[in-house]
Amino acid sequence: MSKRRKKHHHEEHVDESWLIPYADLLTLLLALFIVLFSMSSLDAKKFQAMAEVFNAQFTSGTGIFEFPSPIPEEGATAPDEQQNDSESTEQSQAQSQGMTEEQKQQLAEQAEQVELQAIQAKVNEYITSKGLEDKLETTLEDDGLHVTIRDNVLFESGSDSVRTQDLTIVREISDLLVMDPARSVIISGHTDNVPIKNARFASNWELSVMRAINFMKILLENDKLDPSWFSAKGYGEFQPIASNEDAAGRAKNRRVEILILPRTAD
Repeated sequence: MSKRRKKHHHEEHVDESWLIPYADLLTLLLALFIVLFSMSSLDAKKFQAMAEVFNAQFTSGTGIFEFPSPIPEEGATAPDEQQNDSESTEQSQAQSQGMTEEQKQQLAEQAEQVELQAIQAKVNEYITSKGLEDKLETTLEDDGLHVTIRDNVLFESGSDSVRTQDLTIVREISDLLVMDPARSVIISGHTDNVPIKNARFASNWELSVMRAINFMKILLENDKLDPSWFSAKGYGEFQPIASNEDAAGRAKNRRVEILILPRTAD
């Protein structure tokens, strides 16, 4: 009877011995997960969530490997991290897109200014080579490149017809307007404030418009120019560039202007 009791006591001791290595194994696993977790880039909230998982694990008696690992696999991202990354990515893309558009616009405007300066240099070279400094001039402004032609180069007083001796100049100017890619060009006529009234023109309006149109028609005899890029305007006496109080100022106001527009304004 005593032998049975002794043997029974020995068997109970053997059955409980597995608890020690099991506890050691759990301790090692906990240490491993803590080390892995500390090496990751997870924040404090995620660390707290991890601690809660371990808490639930050790108090519930459920096997630890029945839970999905709180450490993402290599190359994977936690769900909330994915959401935050997605939101920040969308926001940065939106900002980047806005900046990119702005930068593109700035670059386009800068490139356009460089191209217009090159065209201006080409026209200025022509003016110098022909000795026309007192009759033609160029100015580069925000709205484009202006080429101003005095009326005494092209027209007789009160006439809207280009003089025969000046047809060569107009045709050479047309060659200067052959650009690739093409640009919009506005031809505008201007007069001084001296009233005009004859059989052909009731006012300076009509004279300025017809001078612009007739000048443009000669330009467009150049088959390298596309008429769809050209338009004509008449401003009469209402956009003077000098005083109409003296003859020199009135001569400056009687003019035809070629405005070469930036492509960004098309």
